[in-house]
Amino acid sequence: MTDGPIRWGILGTGAIAEVFTADLLRLDGHEVAAVGSRAPETAAAFARRHGIGRAHGSYAELAADRDVDVVYIATPHPAHADAAQLCLEAGRAVLVEKPLTVSADEARRLAEVARARGLFMMEGMWTRFSPLVRRMNGLVADGAIGEVSAIYADFSIAPPYDPAHRMWAPELAGGALLDLGCYVLSITWPLLGPPSTVQAVSAPAPTGVDANTGMLLGYESGAVALLHCGLMGFSPHTAAVVGTKGRIELASPFYKPSAMTLTREGRDPETFTVELEGNGFTYQAEEVARCLRQGLTESPRLPLAESVAVLEVIDKVAASFT
Repeated sequence: MTDGPIRWGILGTGAIAEVFTADLLRLDGHEVAAVGSRAPETAAAFARRHGIGRAHGSYAELAADRDVDVVYIATPHPAHADAAQLCLEAGRAVLVEKPLTVSADEARRLAEVARARGLFMMEGMWTRFSPLVRRMNGLVADGAIGEVSAIYADFSIAPPYDPAHRMWAPELAGGALLDLGCYVLSITWPLLGPPSTVQAVSAPAPTGVDANTGMLLGYESGAVALLHCGLMGFSPHTAAVVGTKGRIELASPFYKPSAMTLTREGRDPETFTVELEGNGFTYQAEEVARCLRQGLTESPRLPLAESVAVLEVIDKVAASFT
């Protein structure tokens, strides 16, 4: 897959599909070839809005489209696994919107399907490919702030309470943890790896989903991570990494930062800035293209084992208050 553009299929036509497709259309070497929805009229309307050549009235039709190289799974969380497996079994590579699935067991099973078929699959945790997040990880790896001793990150919002909305509905895998907690957890992984201890407290919504959750992760190195996700108030959306010789602070919103400050002992603070492309989804799309052109079945920057490991922590946190 070295010649010609990467041909994308979009599975699902909701808000995240709109945003991701708009970013794809900004990129050279990428083509949005087809879209699939459970309703033919919805697929056709999405295709008209974005100038997409083919609209499929079912997910199965999109998965069977031989002129698609990779499918972006943009369904609600509970449908990720089935939709991705459908595409993998039809021979399509997949980029699955975060979280990869709603449980670690489900993610492991899906990873087995991808590996058995020798097909590329990656979780769409776009933050991990944001330029300043990658630069932060590089600075830490190079020892710029010494040994990491603590990570702080928060991601809380205040959506109107609506028990039928996916954020509040347990049958739609609602709650802050899967939707927002995956961000604050994922950002710790390149810096500290898996935690040795996991503690959490949470306040439930009337529907029973987690509405305000604090996590304390401990590591064998002695480092800790203090993380917060919630639906009960709009938090600063910042992240900071503290080391024995300095700290790095990601400006809000940390999940797609345009500024970052490095503070080291005996030096003036250094601020790094970047002008993000589009909505910030272009970077993960470029990573998918890089991997496909190199014949990789996983991204070395976000391997499936890491996506599974994050979900293992989410499972532990959820089990502690359910």
